[in-house]
Order: sequence, then C-alpha cells, then structure tokens
Amino acid sequence: MKRETIPELLDTDSGSAAEIASSLGDLRHINSWFGGNATAVSMLSYLAEATGRRSLSLLEVAAGSGDLPNIAQEELRKSGIALDVTLLDRVNNHLGTGNSNGTSNRAVVADALCLPFADSSFDVIHCCLFAHHLAPEELTRFVNESLRVCRIAVLINDLVRHPMHLALVYAGLPLFRSRITWHDAPASVRQAYTEQEMNTILKQSAASKVEIQRHYLFRMGVVAWK
Repeated sequence: MKRETIPELLDTDSGSAAEIASSLGDLRHINSWFGGNATAVSMLSYLAEATGRRSLSLLEVAAGSGDLPNIAQEELRKSGIALDVTLLDRVNNHLGTGNSNGTSNRAVVADALCLPFADSSFDVIHCCLFAHHLAPEELTRFVNESLRVCRIAVLINDLVRHPMHLALVYAGLPLFRSRITWHDAPASVRQAYTEQEMNTILKQSAASKVEIQRHYLFRMGVVAWK
C-alpha cells in the first residue's frame, strides 16, 4: 500500500468551531479506544525505567486539547512517576490546559518545526498522530529540532500504514460524530509511515539510537534517543 499525501481538514481548520470541537472529541476517543493513550504511557514508563528517573518534564507537540498527556500524567502518577507537562500547538483554540485533578499545564502556541525553547529545555518531547502529517524531510527536521530541545529522547506515537488498518478505519467511521473525522481518519492511515520507512527516515536524523515498537491496533511507538 503506497503512501499518499492527503491534506487533512483539521490541519487547516476547515470547518466551523463546533465541527472542529467535535473532531477533537473524536480524536480523544480514537486515542482512548485504539491505543494512543496506552502507547504514550508505555513509552514514558519505558523511558523512566531505562533512565532511572522518577520525574520527567514533557513537551507535548501538536497537543490539541491536551487530553492524552493529562491521562499519561495520571497513569504515571500511580507508578510513582511525576510528569510535568507543557502543551504546544499551532492553534490557540485547539489547546486545553486543565485536567481532572484540577491542576493545569502550561500551553504555548508555536510551530513544531521551529520550537521556541532553548537547548535541553525538557527531558522528553512527545507527539501523537502528528508525524504522519510531515513529509520525510520535514519529519527529520522535526526530530532534529526536538532533539535539540530535549535532554533524553523524542517519542513518536503514530499510526502504521497497512491495508487492514485502512479497512478497520472505514468500518469504524460510524463511531465518530464529525465530518472532519470521516475525512481525516482514512487520510491519516493512507499517509502514515510503515516501521521500515520510519526507521529509514530517522537514520538521517541526529538521534544516537532509534527504537521502534509495534503497539495495539496498528500503533507504532518510536524512541529517538539524544
């Protein structure tokens, strides 16, 4: 199945405020039901164990409403790991800063390819369902920029392109409310990378080591070590 570059409607805010909010709600369900949240928690737990850290500062890139890092924050707390979260998105009205514990996370509006932070500002950079939006050269640039800003690693939490995955997405479209999601969900799978493609691209980056794992239901978790 060849990769196809298909513009996604949420990227360009091609919809009303209500439609965009509904699509962001669909994304929360996608991450909850189909492995996005679990993949993030798994990778962050692995990173904490590998480094012996009990606290990590995290920059969540393309954070949207911020639900995923909030959930990771709560899950890791159960294991005695503190996660200090900063959210970054290109659009202010996508961002949400509160979580269910009543605390709030910092939020920044900026370009993911030109992060407005000093070198080694965070322990880890994480993105979910963002990497497939980038062309190979942009993905390398994003990882290099993230490696500059992080102290430990860049985590990429994304889809695996596969015909069966695409069939499952079409079968699951009735679960979602937004017409934006009905367009963007299959488009995301069509332009996602395979594990082999991701590995080839990241070999061109400044990462000292790249680890790629397959997670639940066609999710990949990538650790690009600084």
